[in-house]
Amino acid sequence: MLLVLLIATLSFPLQSQTPEPAKPVEAKGTEWKSVAFAIVRFNDEAPQSWNIYHTSKRGVLLVKLWKRYLLVNIPEGQVFDIDPHTVKAQGDAVEWSTSDTPTEPLEISDWRVRDVGPVERVRFRLGKNPGHILELQLPLLPGGKPAY
Repeated sequence: MLLVLLIATLSFPLQSQTPEPAKPVEAKGTEWKSVAFAIVRFNDEAPQSWNIYHTSKRGVLLVKLWKRYLLVNIPEGQVFDIDPHTVKAQGDAVEWSTSDTPTEPLEISDWRVRDVGPVERVRFRLGKNPGHILELQLPLLPGGKPAY
């Protein structure tokens, strides 16, 4: 009987007592929804390919301008260049994680935010003079709150 137990025990492979390293958990991106009725102007002209996306955090926008993405933080007055490979399109929305935000913002100047009736206008210059001017017109509700 003892011999049968010994043979049965030795026939199973030995398992390591050290735990396996944990597999890295992929950070799930946040869904950014398109801002309806927004307008983008680049050097006072409408770009051919653009969109503005938002999350539940007010004043933080993801702007698609051609093949480039910019993270615009309106309360902080900062703009970040986002790697387009980290943004995943999902129909009318995109998925992107704020953990992919660069540490250094872009150099901008002439930052202006104005409430011009039914829209909030955010206008800034990318780089120093003579840089490109980007203007975002975001729809507002009658009470002055963002419509997105």
